Amino acid sequence: MPTDSITRREVIAGAAAAGAVLAASGADAQPRDVTSLTIAEAGRQIAARELSSVDLTRAYLDRIERLNPRVNAYITVTAEQALTQARALDAELASGRNRGPLHGIPLGLKDNIDTAGILTTAASAVYADRVPTEDAPVVTKLRDAGAVFLGKLNMHEFAYGGTCVITHYGPVRNPWDLDYTPGGSSGGSAAAVAARMCAGALGTDTAASVRFPAACCGVVGLKATHGLASIRGIVPLSEMHDHVGPLARSVEDCALLMSPLVGFDPLDPVSIATERSPVPAVLSHDVAGLVIGTPRTFFAGLDPEVEAAVARALEVLRRMTRAVTDVELAPVDSFAVLGAETYEYHAEIVADPARRALYDPITLQRIMNGANVSSNDYIRARRRMITARNTIGELFETVDVLVTPTFVRPPPTVKASLASPPDESIMIRNTLPFDVYGLPTISVPCGFTRSGLPIGLQISGPRLGEARVLALANAYEQATDWHKREPTLR
Repeated sequence: MPTDSITRREVIAGAAAAGAVLAASGADAQPRDVTSLTIAEAGRQIAARELSSVDLTRAYLDRIERLNPRVNAYITVTAEQALTQARALDAELASGRNRGPLHGIPLGLKDNIDTAGILTTAASAVYADRVPTEDAPVVTKLRDAGAVFLGKLNMHEFAYGGTCVITHYGPVRNPWDLDYTPGGSSGGSAAAVAARMCAGALGTDTAASVRFPAACCGVVGLKATHGLASIRGIVPLSEMHDHVGPLARSVEDCALLMSPLVGFDPLDPVSIATERSPVPAVLSHDVAGLVIGTPRTFFAGLDPEVEAAVARALEVLRRMTRAVTDVELAPVDSFAVLGAETYEYHAEIVADPARRALYDPITLQRIMNGANVSSNDYIRARRRMITARNTIGELFETVDVLVTPTFVRPPPTVKASLASPPDESIMIRNTLPFDVYGLPTISVPCGFTRSGLPIGLQISGPRLGEARVLALANAYEQATDWHKREPTLR
C-alpha cells in the first residue's frame, strides 16, 4: 500500500487526540473517540475551536494504520499531505476564515477520482503507475469547501463489479464481518466510513456502486440526480449512467458532502444546471404529507430477513407520512448504452496486447462485450433511455417518493466470490433502474441479519427531488437507531 510516512510522534498524538473530546461533562466523564463524531458534530466543534483539524486528522490516520491491514479499504494513504492541509485550515480558522461545515473534515476518495500528483489506479494493474496532473472538479470543490483528504480508496477494478474482490490491491473486507464482501464497486469507500477510517467518502454509482456498498456496510449512500455533480476527471464506465456521490454515517452528513458538489460543468457532457437548496432547510422539510410508492417488483424474491427488515421500516414510514401505495416502475433496457460507452473508453488500451494482459480476465470480458454493440443498437437504446427519463415524471404525479429494499440479499463472502463470481444482476436489480432514469436516491440502514450484517432501505424521488428524498431519509433515521450501531473492529 503506497503511503506517506506517519511518524511515531504523530501516531501517539493521534491516539491522544482520539480521547480528547469528552462525551459528558464532569470529573468522571469517559473520553470519547473523536472519530465517532459525525461530520456535522465535528464541523461544529472545529468552528468553535473545541477541536482542531490536525487532531481529528491524526485520530483518523491512527485508525487507518491500525485497521486498514485487516479491512484493506485504502490503496494510498496521503498522511503528510493530509496533516499539511489540516494545519493550514486550522491556521485559517485562527485568522477568522471559516470555509463552512466541511472546514477541516478528513475524507477519503474512491480511487477512480483523479487527484493531481497522487496515484489514481481504478484498482487496476493497467493504471498501477497512473498519476493525474489535475484534480477532478469534485475534488477541487471539496478542497475549496475545506475538506482534508486522507487518501484513495480501494474498489472493484474499473468500477465494473459489486464485490471488490477483483482489485489489483487485494479484496476489500466488510468491517461488520471480515469474511464478507463490502459490496461494490465503492466498497473501499463504504468500508472506510463504517470502520471510521474517514469521516465521509466519495464513491461513484453506475448501477449500484454507492448505494449497494452503503447498504452492505451499514452507512448512508446518496446518488443525486444524474448530472447534478460533475463526473469529469473520474475514470468512467458510462457517462449516461455514471454518478458521483457521498457515503457517510448520517443523512445530514451526506447532504453536507453533496452540497458543494452541485454545479454546472460545461466540460462535462451530461452536467446540468440547477439551484442549490440550503442543507438545514432541506433536512427539516415536513414529510407528513408525502405519499410513498412501493414498486412491488422490487420486493419479489427477497431474502426473508431483508423482507422482514424492510417491512418494519415501511411501518415506521407509514406512521409519519400520508399514505403508502403500490406503483409500477417500468423497466428500461440500457445495457447497450452501458456496454458501448465502457468499451469506447477502454478500446485504445485493450488494443495494446501488453496492457490488455494487465486486466483481470473477468473485467476484460465485461469490457469486450461492449465491442459487439452496433451503432444502431447504441442509438436506439440511448433514445429509449432519454425518453424514459423525460416521461418518468408522470409517475410522481401520484406519489412523492419511492421506497424499496436497496438489495435483494446480503453480500456474499470473500472466499465464495473469489472461487466463483456471484450473479451480479441480482446485486444491482433494485438499484440500476434509478441510474437508468437518472433519479436521486439514497440508501439508509434499516436493520441487520441474524448474523449481524447490515440491511439497507432505498428512498428515491423525482428528477431534482433531492429535498424530499433527504427529508424522508432524515426523518426515518431520526425515528430509528440503526445508524447508531457500529462494527466492533478495534
